[in-house]
Amino acid sequence: MPITLDNLRRFAVARSLFTPTTLKRALHRLGFVQADPIRAPARAQDLTLRHRVKGYRAGDLERLYAKLGVEEDFFLVYGFVTRPIQALMHPRSNTDVPAEGRRPWPAARRKQAQLLLEFVRERGWAHPREVDNHFSHGTVRNYWGGWSNATTHLLSAMHYRGMLRVVRRENGIRIYTAHQHGIEPADTAERRARIDALVDAAIRIYAPLPGACLSDLVRRLRYAVPQWHGELKSALARARQRLSHARVDGVDWYWPAEEDAAGATPPDTVRLLTPFDPVVWDRDRFELLWGWVYRFEAYTPAPKRKLGYYALPLLWRDRVIGWGNLSVRNGELTSEFGYVESRPPREGAFRRELEAELDRVRTFLALES
Repeated sequence: MPITLDNLRRFAVARSLFTPTTLKRALHRLGFVQADPIRAPARAQDLTLRHRVKGYRAGDLERLYAKLGVEEDFFLVYGFVTRPIQALMHPRSNTDVPAEGRRPWPAARRKQAQLLLEFVRERGWAHPREVDNHFSHGTVRNYWGGWSNATTHLLSAMHYRGMLRVVRRENGIRIYTAHQHGIEPADTAERRARIDALVDAAIRIYAPLPGACLSDLVRRLRYAVPQWHGELKSALARARQRLSHARVDGVDWYWPAEEDAAGATPPDTVRLLTPFDPVVWDRDRFELLWGWVYRFEAYTPAPKRKLGYYALPLLWRDRVIGWGNLSVRNGELTSEFGYVESRPPREGAFRRELEAELDRVRTFLALES
């Protein structure tokens, strides 16, 4: 039977929102979870994991980080990546953090980094404040035109290059320790194998993907492997050859070859998703699957917002039918909803499932029901 858009919607939801499991297993099944510092009502990484981990509570990832076999690093964006995937990306070349471009470090910056690395090695681990008190690098103009602490900026750059790793967080602040990654690929074949493995890891998270979104996803790997950015075009061509493919309503869609796109059946469940959840992460794919435009408006001036500061896409079965804005006031969860069809579904099952989802959010946030 031909693949339809309904098949793709159900497939996109069911394959990503798998049966909840342990935190470690969920992380290794996903491979990568995007991080974001905004709490509305919790951080993006926690909002993503609560749907996929049994009994998950806000902050569990940070509390258990050292036991999970994951690392903070830049993959497609910044987040938490499993160590096998991280090993494919390193060692990175002599480049700056992604926002600053692929410029090589000048000699003065390399010397600063070496002195800072020796400082961290002597202590075993270091808080950015401790490093800044010792070196007092001052401030630097950042990518956005403002000013940043120069020591923090250098720590981030060293972390990106693999000279440091995040050993834990204290009150949300990254604590660093010295680190050294493995060796570079021995030859062209091994390098291409690594790149293909990274492409497959990204596709497993966000499939099914229309052709344009697949191209964008592979281009984003320039942040993961700036040293190989020139080889991503050929990696995309190889990916198109090995993936399953169907043309639906004039659009070419791709997904892992071993998966069945026609047999998925999502449960009768309401879910409030973070804007960075894999189900809704790609906005172009979102519009193709659900027929309306969703925008993340946290950085939009308040008078211009249409959905809200941190509108959570509202998933009912296999349809994103609206959005919700949640907050905690005086220890209680408050919620406001908007709907694409201007009103909620009239089914009693929807009302029951929405209330059940709000109860799950209260438990996740450790609030009274």
